[in-house]
Amino acid sequence: MAFASIRQYRTSDAAEVGRRAGQADTGFVPIARDTDGIEAWYLIDAGDGTLATITICETQAAADESVEKARAWVGANAADLVEGSPTVTSGEIRAQS
Repeated sequence: MAFASIRQYRTSDAAEVGRRAGQADTGFVPIARDTDGIEAWYLIDAGDGTLATITICETQAAADESVEKARAWVGANAADLVEGSPTVTSGEIRAQS
């Protein structure tokens, strides 16, 4: 059984997204790698100032922990770029290929 957490963010500066993605790669990726139960983490530039992340976890507790760690990291590193709170969807993965 695996769990996923999807977070969708709106940004105030679409042109800044690329640079901030690099910050996430060097800043948040190591945090995700060091968190027990996180199997994978992806950052998606959906265009037009929209970013999404997908986290795949072994347990619901790890998915919940990833949401909290992401909240803290974004607050410390991208609060000036993100508009409001992200839309967060978390739950058990029921099918996969």
